[in-house]
Amino acid sequence: MSRVALERTYSRIAQLPLRIEEYELSGLELRVSDHFTRLSTVVRLYGAGHEGQGEDTSYASPDQTSFRADARRLPLAGDWTLDAFGRQVGTLDLFPRGASHADFRRFRRWAFESAALDLALRQAGLSLAVALGRVPRPVSYVVSPGPETSAASVAALHERYPGMRLKLMAAPAWDAGAMLGVAATGVIDVVDLKGQYDEDVPVAVRVDAALYERVLRAFPDAWVEDPGVTPETEPVLRPHWPRVTWDAPIRSVGDIARCAVRPRMLNMKPSRFGSLPAVLDAYDLCAEVGIGTYGGGQFELGPGRGQIQVLASLFHPDAPNDVAPTGFNESPIPTGLRASPLPVSTDEPGFRAP
Repeated sequence: MSRVALERTYSRIAQLPLRIEEYELSGLELRVSDHFTRLSTVVRLYGAGHEGQGEDTSYASPDQTSFRADARRLPLAGDWTLDAFGRQVGTLDLFPRGASHADFRRFRRWAFESAALDLALRQAGLSLAVALGRVPRPVSYVVSPGPETSAASVAALHERYPGMRLKLMAAPAWDAGAMLGVAATGVIDVVDLKGQYDEDVPVAVRVDAALYERVLRAFPDAWVEDPGVTPETEPVLRPHWPRVTWDAPIRSVGDIARCAVRPRMLNMKPSRFGSLPAVLDAYDLCAEVGIGTYGGGQFELGPGRGQIQVLASLFHPDAPNDVAPTGFNESPIPTGLRASPLPVSTDEPGFRAP
């Protein structure tokens, strides 16, 4: 991919002064089912009378509990620029007991870097929109209801939240009739095939050419995310490359540049990139070469969800952003959640949304 030399978006915030005096960690949890309780950890940085927040969304519960119990004091205190602090965090071992998955190292680094951005902006009295010179807009979002979705459950949810759009996770048990029933609701924007994960990752879906063919036929207008590409699936996917989008394999500008076929759309999850320059450089590349982006969540329970909503408001407000309010993760889903498009308050200093 050829690139046009433009000012890096990151350069607008890299030299923000940052004072850190201390930090603390606090846990969040949500009982999702009898078999799964989601844990995350809020990173709080304090300095000059302000607080910055970020969220570690590593999925393994033992990684979260050991993080909170770690008695070490990381060398974070001092006067920094935002860029110097990020480079410092990059030198630290944030998983002294080892990470359950290599990706979690980036997730945790993002927790510290996003907290630092929040704090630096608050100390400077700036919102991220002002710092980057961008105009925020209300965020369109999709809801991800899980693989057990049926036409009846979609209809029931849509009755409670008219105008709602969905991102589905493909299920091997779906037959063509079930898919067509869901497709007939007309509210499906993205189907996630979960074919780019290691087999030991709980959300991974077996790569299956027959499943892919059923999905592609049933949802002809939807984006199709993360198919597994094999000699068996490639012929099925080839006619549909323009609507294939990627999530799990995209962790850097280099990953985007290495795509064998230039995608029209990518799922941007900042925690997959780990650092502020990596995230903003990826946005720059996509803008330069004409790749669309939409936001993706990591089952955030705290400030991390508001932060991805802020990024969506600045970079891709009209896309099928998987950044719905966290209440949609609860069972049953409560009433009164804010409808799409989501007004994101980005006028206040910092990198957070209510």
